Amino acid sequence: MIKIKALTQTFGKKTILDNVSLTVQRNEICALVGRNGAGKSTLINSLLGLLPFKKGTVEINGVNLKKKNSEDIAYLPEKFMLYPSLSGLENMTFFAMASSKSVDLDRVRHLLKAVSLWDERNLAAKNYSKGMLQRLGLAIALYQDCSILVLDEPTSGIDPMGRKEILQILEALQEKTILLSSHHLDEIKQLCTHVAYLEDGKIQKFTVDEFMEYQKLGDHAL
Repeated sequence: MIKIKALTQTFGKKTILDNVSLTVQRNEICALVGRNGAGKSTLINSLLGLLPFKKGTVEINGVNLKKKNSEDIAYLPEKFMLYPSLSGLENMTFFAMASSKSVDLDRVRHLLKAVSLWDERNLAAKNYSKGMLQRLGLAIALYQDCSILVLDEPTSGIDPMGRKEILQILEALQEKTILLSSHHLDEIKQLCTHVAYLEDGKIQKFTVDEFMEYQKLGDHAL
């Protein structure tokens, strides 16, 4: 579970997040939406422990990030670095080794199959399409088997077929709590249970149906 309480983030004299509180319950899939510059990345970096904050608290499965870093959260940024000359399997194995002393090859094989990359496992990553790279990144993020998954624009720049493949993978995940930023109402409707909408430094949480009605009432851009 993600629990953010009274979080405030400022840069200079500008307040980005103003006393923001948000709870994402276990097994929810919550979309984080808002205009560009609304503070989505700031919120994500705060709950990952990458951006210090003076006011408020962030808890990941009961762990207060001000006291201890959580090991139960995995993150896939919108832009991430892989080794282009290494194969998909080699990249997967390298990052698995970085997170643990030994590599569970059965788990590597299972995840590459789950993201439909097993047949292309020996192909150099530089020859992967954007959708294939995103699926490989997702497999790497899932290797640690954390209960919470944070995704920053997981379908950005991907063609419709690639988006469909990513959404199918996410839909198949069981017992994961997912927070993902997105600008696509169609994928939010298909995948998510809830929406957290950031605007003017404030946040409101809705069910997906409630948010669709809220969208109709005014200019609430993504």
